[in-house]
Amino acid sequence: MSWSRLGIRTRITGGSLLIAALTSVVAGILIFSQVQRIVTDGQIVVLENVEAPYLTALDLDPTEAFDPPGASQLVAVVNPSGVPKVNTLPNSLAERATELASSPGTRTIDVDSATYLVRVTTVATPQGTWAVISASPNDVQQSVLDQVALLLVLSIAAINLAFGGASWLIGGAVLSPVTQLRRSAAALVRSPTKELLPVGSAHDEIAELAQTLNELIEQLRDSTDRERHIVSDASHELRTPIAILQTQLELAQADATSLSQLKGDVKAAQATVARLAALATSMLELSRIDAQTIPGSATLKELSAELADAADRGRRHLGGRDISIEYDSTFTDPDTRLPISTADFGRLCNNLVDNAVAAMGPHGTVVLGLVQHASDFALSVTDDAGGMDEAFLPYALNRFSQADAARGSGGSGLGLAIVSALVDVAGGTMTLTNIVDSGLEVEIRLPFDQELPRRSQVGSDVVTAPRRRLARTINRVID
Repeated sequence: MSWSRLGIRTRITGGSLLIAALTSVVAGILIFSQVQRIVTDGQIVVLENVEAPYLTALDLDPTEAFDPPGASQLVAVVNPSGVPKVNTLPNSLAERATELASSPGTRTIDVDSATYLVRVTTVATPQGTWAVISASPNDVQQSVLDQVALLLVLSIAAINLAFGGASWLIGGAVLSPVTQLRRSAAALVRSPTKELLPVGSAHDEIAELAQTLNELIEQLRDSTDRERHIVSDASHELRTPIAILQTQLELAQADATSLSQLKGDVKAAQATVARLAALATSMLELSRIDAQTIPGSATLKELSAELADAADRGRRHLGGRDISIEYDSTFTDPDTRLPISTADFGRLCNNLVDNAVAAMGPHGTVVLGLVQHASDFALSVTDDAGGMDEAFLPYALNRFSQADAARGSGGSGLGLAIVSALVDVAGGTMTLTNIVDSGLEVEIRLPFDQELPRRSQVGSDVVTAPRRRLARTINRVID
């Protein structure tokens, strides 16, 4: 089974247990090696105590008789001729006394299925070099080491089991808020209400997750409400021209008495169809913008050229009115990139120019300006058509909102909404300001090289079971 498919609680416990096991094994080896060293050092101290009287006697007068060793002391004193003067070594070691006397030092020797720690010390005298051999059997020390090793193994196993159990309990306690969060989200899915996910009193990551999810849920609810209103407004906007079109066609069929009258009725119907087509196109454009997850990209030089083209397009639709459309661009680095495509920027400019021209009478001026600032750029569209009602300004960017009579033109109310949607995708801001005794100024500010996150659902691939269930629950809330 893949490690990533295990539950978080299992992975916390398993990972903690693995780390604890490795740490305890290393610690056990270090402890055992230290105990082994201490035992060996103790044996050497015992051997030094055994040989000490004989070394002293050899330094004073090697011709004197040596005192016999104590009970259970294994020692041999070998003269320069290789003859032991004192010898309580086991026979297996005594046979090798002469050999051992020639190699001073401390070492372990195996003889006759027994192991001894043997220490050989030489003393130089006027008669020659004497050797004092002391030995200690390793069976007692080995028994102690075996018991210490068994105790370490049992202790390490018990500690690891206790550590694993504690990790399991702690993991469950830590993840219990996540489980509660998932259950609350599932309850919201089964019974959608205006309630939000509970936020714990602790200021931890779980509480931050709940707060973030609540913000997401509120945004989704607002989006759902907006979509509901859009559908309602679109139905209303579509129903009126469809009813007019149906009436016009019925009148053309029933009351037309001449070809000219029939052509007039058909022309009126065509105008209504054109209005429907324009409304459908605007709604599709809004749908495309809402589905856009990544902003476009264009340089200031490209946007400046598109601004000039937008002014030219506006002049071609003036219908003989004496309206001046002017533009100006000011920037220092033409290669600076902005988070909007030339096509979207052109649509944005077209809508703003059309909105300004539609609000004017036979005379007027529209001024388009593109200016580079330190950290962003500004697009401004100013007209002298009298401005908007101040009470309407907060709602001017809403979809299907209709301006007051001073700026009304019989449109669908989607022009500024499309502009606002394009600005939102690019991460910018849009403000509408009435200019005293003149008209309306629309200013759009977009940052340079802005990285915007993609709009996506909560991911649920390659996650553990509790996270997968939580992600699926949240995605059902989103859907």
